[in-house]
Amino acid sequence: MAMSLITRVGRRPARPSAKRVVDLLGAALLLALCAAPLALAAGLLCATRAGRRPFVREPAAGLAGRPFRTWRLRTDGSGLGSAVERCGLDALPQLLNVLRGEMSLVGPRPEPRTDRADRLLVRPGMTGLWQVSARSDLPWEEMDLLDRHYVENHWLGMDLAILAQTPRAALRQRLA
Repeated sequence: MAMSLITRVGRRPARPSAKRVVDLLGAALLLALCAAPLALAAGLLCATRAGRRPFVREPAAGLAGRPFRTWRLRTDGSGLGSAVERCGLDALPQLLNVLRGEMSLVGPRPEPRTDRADRLLVRPGMTGLWQVSARSDLPWEEMDLLDRHYVENHWLGMDLAILAQTPRAALRQRLA
């Protein structure tokens, strides 16, 4: 699935300025239309049940290794929290990281720290090639391979294809 996505859309070098424009417009639109209300509702539900703050900030290594903190919804391990995680709603607050330029809509998964220099060549993303390929059904080594493939071959068309496939992948994961 992942490689067919690459061959369908071709390979061209990414243009950082066009990618940033897509990130800003996409994040602002998603935040305004759906993320803010959904994240707020899910966060308040989980936090109320857990009795803690609705948001957590996790450390991550960004572009060129710059440290930053990702925003996430706190989940409580209950059925509701698991559903929020499976649908990817716990990551919606990361749209704030995209607006701040710390993350991109599409890129490799953010990691707390990494010794791999290739991962630091692009901003980490909210979604990526492995997420639309099989979500969490892949072993870590295959997810890492797909992230590395993205870093080496990304371009705006690939990002748009991944963004178009993300809602279906999230829904497929929720129904699994």
